[in-house]
Formats: sequence, structure tokens, C-alpha cells
Amino acid sequence: MKIAMIGTGYVGLVSGVCLSDFGHEVVCVDKDPTKIDRLNRGEIPIFEPGLDQLLARNVEGGRLSFTTDLAQALEGVEAVFIAVGTPTRRGDGHADLTYVMAAAAEIAAAAPDGVVIVTKSTVPVGTNRKVAETVRATNPDLSFEVASNPEFLREGAAIDDFMRPDRVVVGVESERAARVMTEIYRPLFLRDFPIITTDLESAEMIKYAANAFLATKITFINEIAALCEKVGANVKEVSKGMGLDGRIGNKFLHAGPGYGGSCFPKDTMALARIGQEHAAPVSIVETVIKVNEEVKRRMIGKLLDLCDGSFNGKRIAVLGVTFKPNTDDMRDAPSLTIVPALIGSGAEVRVVDPQGRHEGERLLPGVRWQDDPYAAVEGAHLIVLLTEWNEFRALDLSALADRMATPKMADLRNIYSPADVVAAGFSTYVSIGRSDHAAALPPLQDIAPTAAAPARG
Repeated sequence: MKIAMIGTGYVGLVSGVCLSDFGHEVVCVDKDPTKIDRLNRGEIPIFEPGLDQLLARNVEGGRLSFTTDLAQALEGVEAVFIAVGTPTRRGDGHADLTYVMAAAAEIAAAAPDGVVIVTKSTVPVGTNRKVAETVRATNPDLSFEVASNPEFLREGAAIDDFMRPDRVVVGVESERAARVMTEIYRPLFLRDFPIITTDLESAEMIKYAANAFLATKITFINEIAALCEKVGANVKEVSKGMGLDGRIGNKFLHAGPGYGGSCFPKDTMALARIGQEHAAPVSIVETVIKVNEEVKRRMIGKLLDLCDGSFNGKRIAVLGVTFKPNTDDMRDAPSLTIVPALIGSGAEVRVVDPQGRHEGERLLPGVRWQDDPYAAVEGAHLIVLLTEWNEFRALDLSALADRMATPKMADLRNIYSPADVVAAGFSTYVSIGRSDHAAALPPLQDIAPTAAAPARG
């Protein structure tokens, strides 16, 4: 099947490359000629493990191409995907549909009869019907169908998520649209991956509801972590005990400095606004948004305590600034709240991140970028471990401590054990939701049973 993919951002590029690997002929379209030129040279504008090899294989196989010419890309297509950005609209928190509707109008002017227009972008409930209205208004004579096909890709694991999904969600209103979408995802259907076919509105809502629920789990465990610090509990043990309950599950129960990225902040905000508009407020989600910002500010308070109440004149090494490991995405990352607070209060900040520098140089002016953690901590008063890259999981803690002016660490991802850090020479170690001075107990199976007490009488 011939498919056009409009937009070569994160979702569009990953989806287009993976669909071509299914055996479809895919043309990816973008208005940015620089980006298209890079893609035609085999250069990937985003960091996603394995995407470069997959792209090269399908370009070589003749199934994948890139162009700025939409009319040419739409020749003979059976389906065209809209995968453009839907950023938060300034002022009201709604998803900005400007790019989606512009793409719909351009499709209407050039698409062949019988095309299925598939919205891949994350959009508010009712958007696919608005897409249909825009297409009809632009070209009343065009015969077409619409479908909703929200994405569920985790940055850093997007290829595996596309190829081995938990589920594929498809919203349609006609048998023809259902047939086309079934053909597109036939390789997954044949391997028994769940494909949910529903109405347009339900498909749109599934995406928002899923992301809001995951954001809620993250925010819940971050609040529990704050309580654990007050009462002397260990949030890692609490998370483990919770996660073993099959009704809860262990994913997204890792305490940290708050969620960020391209999806959760924007999607929770959009869902809250949808609820308000329809007089059905989603109060839990509204609270999640508020608490997540408070979590980030609470982290700044932790760091301030470690710096004796003042960042002024302190040298601070920050390890990791992307919102999660295995991505170069800085959107709404906790670092964008925490690092400016340090700099604004007079700290000298040195940053190490395997992929964050490209975006970070623009978003975090005033920091000093370094490639080596050991060089970054030279003369530092504090290390802040902010993103759990694998490169930071097995550092030589003694070597770090020896290079610092005051060996203190704020481990905001709970990577290390308090005992190991203190034994390596750090004077102070602070993490999230743990009594950092407490020694860990051995597993029960390693504890010798107590001898039975003698019988009385």
C-alpha cells in the first residue's frame, strides 16, 4: 500500500519508517527543506536508538522516501497520515490545531478520491470531525474517509513500541476506513497484537486518558515519596510493594523530580481544558498538573539545603538534563525549572548529558557544557543527578568525591544506595523518598531463623 506521512517530527518519522518496514511504500512529507535534505542524506534530526539503521534499510529497499512536495507525495496513495505538532496553545492550555487543520486543507486540494485521512497527532475529542469538515469545505467533490490512530510511543523505545505494541487503537466510521487500517496494520494483526477498532471520539479519548493516568501514577508516587521522607519510610520499597499488586503494576512508580517530555505536560493540560469546556471537570488531572510543578520546586528546596541556604558562588555539576534517558528531548524537562533557578541565584552550573546539548544550549543559557562527569565535578560543591542515563549508573564515586570542593550529592533518581555513596567519601547524600542514613535490611531468606523458645512448664 502507498502511504503518505505528513510531518517528520518524532511521531511522523518513527511511524513512517516503521510502516515502510512493514512493507508499505511510504513517502514522508515536511515543509522544512533543510530537514528533508538531511533525511535524504540519511541523517536523523532526532535521537532515537536504532532509527538510523531502520531508515537506511528501507530507503535502500525503495520503500521509504522524503519530499517537500505534498502533491507529488499524494499521487496514488490509499492513506495519508497527519503527524504534525499539536503544542499547548498560549493563554488557555488547549491543544493548538493550527498545523492539523492546515494539513487537512492541503490534503483536500491534492488527494485522490477514496483516500483515508488518518490523524496520528494527539488531538482533542472531536478533532477528526473537524478535519472532515475542513476537507469538505476545501474540496466538496473529494471522496474520502477519516480515521483516528493515536500513537503510544515512548521516546527511547519507540521502534519496539511500534513493532510490538500493547495495542493499536483505530477510530473509524466506515467499513472502507476499517479495511484500509486493517491492511496497514496487517503485520501486527497476524502476530496477534491487539487492535482495538472503535468510534472516532473514543479513540481520541483513549490517548488522553492513558497519558493522564500514567502522569497521575508518577505524581502519586512523588507525593508518597515526600511523605516517606517525613515518616522514615523508603519509597523504593513502597513502590515495589505496591507494584507487585496486579491491579496496580510496577510501571511509572519511580519517584523523581517530576514528569516532563512532549506528551504528559501537554496532554494533561489539554484534557483538563476539555473537561472544563464540557462542564465535566477532571479534578484529579487538574491536581496532577499542579502537584507536578510543586514537585519540581521541592527539588530546588532540597538542593538549597545542601548548599547551606545559598547557591551564590557555588559550583554545581548537573548530570543529565533531558526529561528521560535515551532521548535528546528537553520539552518540559525538570531541568528547565531546576537549572535556571540555580543560575539565577548565582551558581556556576556545569552540565553533562549524552544527548542533551543540542537542544540544551538554546534552552539553558549560562551553563558550561562538558563531556566528562569527572571533569565536570572538579572543584564542585554539589552533584545533582537529574536524568538516569546508563552512563551515570556506575560512576567511580570515590573519584568523584576526591575531585570536589565539598563532596555532596543529590541523587534525584535514586540510582545509588546511601551506604555506597557515603563509603566512597561523600559527606552528604540526599535522594528522593528515602531515609538516606538507614542501612538496608538483608532479604528474609538471608536471615537465620531464630531458635524456638523452650517450652514452659
